[in-house]
Amino acid sequence: MDYQQARDYLLQKPEATEDFPFGLDVAVFKVATKMFATLATELNAQGKEEGRMNLKCDPTEALMLREIFSAVIPGYHMNKKHWNTILLDGSIPPGELQRMIDHSYTLVVKGLPKARRQGLIAKYGEQVE
Repeated sequence: MDYQQARDYLLQKPEATEDFPFGLDVAVFKVATKMFATLATELNAQGKEEGRMNLKCDPTEALMLREIFSAVIPGYHMNKKHWNTILLDGSIPPGELQRMIDHSYTLVVKGLPKARRQGLIAKYGEQVE
């Protein structure tokens, strides 16, 4: 999954919005004003532009993913207990990246006020759970 594929998948999440509060270099993806992902690019060691994404994660799972995938590191400029940075270098299977995005989105939805969360569930069902 590259930058554009990740962006497309992030924007497919129900009521996901893209914003640039930190400048045009970093896209921030939110649901109901709460951030569930960031997406940016940087030059890798070979001088090639590569995507990188921050995703919210359960603390135990965050550590596990860092042990399994070298492209998963503690969240850059984020609470490292709850956020991972994923390097979009092609080493993580697309299905696993989608699962990570889904998990981040679900964690944020679960943290929304009850009425807002229930409204999303009523409207979109399993897509937000």
